[in-house]
Amino acid sequence: MASRPPPPSHSSAPKTLKNLADLKQVQRALAETREREAAEAAAKAAAERKRAAEKDLFARAIGATEPLRRKASVPLAPEPPAPIPVQHQLDEQRVLRESLSDEFDVTTLLDVDDAMSFRRPGIGTDVTARLRKGDWSIQAQVDLHGLRSDEAREALGGFIRTSHKQGLRCVRVVHGKGLGSPGKQPVLKTKTQRWLIQKNEVIAFVQAKPAEGGAGALVVLLAPVRR
Repeated sequence: MASRPPPPSHSSAPKTLKNLADLKQVQRALAETREREAAEAAAKAAAERKRAAEKDLFARAIGATEPLRRKASVPLAPEPPAPIPVQHQLDEQRVLRESLSDEFDVTTLLDVDDAMSFRRPGIGTDVTARLRKGDWSIQAQVDLHGLRSDEAREALGGFIRTSHKQGLRCVRVVHGKGLGSPGKQPVLKTKTQRWLIQKNEVIAFVQAKPAEGGAGALVVLLAPVRR
């Protein structure tokens, strides 16, 4: 009697079913991916159509256009340079020119009389005489008494320069009698005379009257301001 073939094994059925299920799952995933990509493509296409429609609408609204013609340009003048402080420079140059020397020889310029006086060439003795009499009233004064030599020189130069700019004609310079100086010598008095003679604004000076300082002061006549 021939032997029967063995019955088919049931162990392969679950494996086949599992493969089919996996296949269907893969198919569903692919279908979802295609649907998502199609939706994204449709949305992108719709957005492009909308932008094109809006652009076309704007073009129809404004009508035909032409490029703007370039207007002729006018070259602007360059900005002017910063102003040069001419007056400040002139003042500085003037100060340098008016540097007062302590070594200036005044002996040939002073009038030797009862009290030393000074008048520039071309100024008559009548001017110093009137200055002593008080024909010009004293309008301002500077007191150098007690200052060091360099301090007194700077103070006197500034005072004369300022007074002349203000249009003053007659001023008083107090230098002291020098009684407190070594050897009782009027050092500052002599230096003040030298400094004043070097100032172009000064045209004459005399020793002050006793009531105005006497030997301790000078009355100075300044040149008129040129207008």
